[in-house]
Amino acid sequence: MRVGGGAIAEVGELVRTLGARRPLVVTDAFMVSTGTAELVMGHLRESGLEPAVFSETVPDPTTASLEAGVEAVRSHDADAIVAVGGGSPIDTGKALAMLSAQGGAMRDYKAPRVNYGPALPVVAVPTTAGSGSEATQFSVITDSETNEKMLCAGPGFLPVAAILDFELTLSKPSRLTADTAVDAMCHAIEAYVSRKATPFTDSMAMSALRASSSCIREVYADGGDRAGREALMLASLQAGIAFSNASVTLIHGMSRPIGGNFRIAHGLSNAMLLPVVTGFSIGGAESRYADVARALGAATAATDDAVAARALVEWLRRLCSDLEVPSPASYGIERDAWEELIPTMARQAIDSGSPANNPILPTAEEIESLYVQAYDPQASDGTRT
Repeated sequence: MRVGGGAIAEVGELVRTLGARRPLVVTDAFMVSTGTAELVMGHLRESGLEPAVFSETVPDPTTASLEAGVEAVRSHDADAIVAVGGGSPIDTGKALAMLSAQGGAMRDYKAPRVNYGPALPVVAVPTTAGSGSEATQFSVITDSETNEKMLCAGPGFLPVAAILDFELTLSKPSRLTADTAVDAMCHAIEAYVSRKATPFTDSMAMSALRASSSCIREVYADGGDRAGREALMLASLQAGIAFSNASVTLIHGMSRPIGGNFRIAHGLSNAMLLPVVTGFSIGGAESRYADVARALGAATAATDDAVAARALVEWLRRLCSDLEVPSPASYGIERDAWEELIPTMARQAIDSGSPANNPILPTAEEIESLYVQAYDPQASDGTRT
């Protein structure tokens, strides 16, 4: 890893250490329009490399969107991927690295399969602070035929290197800042309460929560807050390491179907669910959720666990309100369309495997009920009784 303001200047040297000479920069049109893609290309050329760029990645990448990318890898004879952008370009880069080396269709790689190499080496350069994809062994790709948001996992998807330059996030708009920051917070909370948590992932998750809670509102209000931007990027990294090893739980399990079926940004769909699903889950790991509350400043060391856990739910509600997170209803999703897809989304959530890590193992009927509550959360406090 190369970490710190201006670290992007080291991308060429980093790629050279991998023995690569013909990297393909995988990014999106926005990164091209802002000059970030050319900045990266320039540093690669200065190091004597022969880069090319593929800028046709899309938000929440689909299997169809990967086809041109696989051809770009082949036509350039690329020997490495430099994935530049938010979680979508990085997930795309990971998928292209695997498909280019092993072939097949992306659905062949979805969970519960665990994927190993070979894969092209990936250098991840995040330009948002949220997905943590630079440090995870996951790639999430939507099946264009079924709208299923497929979780593809295994060490083969793990980048070999990453550059974390918070200066690349300074221009991000407030909505993207909020959604990605809440995504990272979800990663940390879910990793800490996951049935797969370990002391190592606990330390990463707690550090991420303390860092993000201290500045998330400030950065939302002032995108030029350099100290806050740096803290959020490091929190995103730590949360990514935590959930890559401890996995996520019910929030992400339910979030992916929302994104796949309604084309809602991943971080935003997580935020829509965060208070409601946390309220449902606290009874299964009350002391753990109390620890989260204390890390976020929602409770003190002297607060009883039961009180602290419930205070956490209220703290998360206030955070989502302060960050102007819409509900599915206020976002514009028609109630009939939402309710029609609830059984499908519940099945897709369970099939992803993530709900099995939740402190309370939900039934399909309980997941369906949570989707109903999340559509209009003001109609219910979302707390399991």
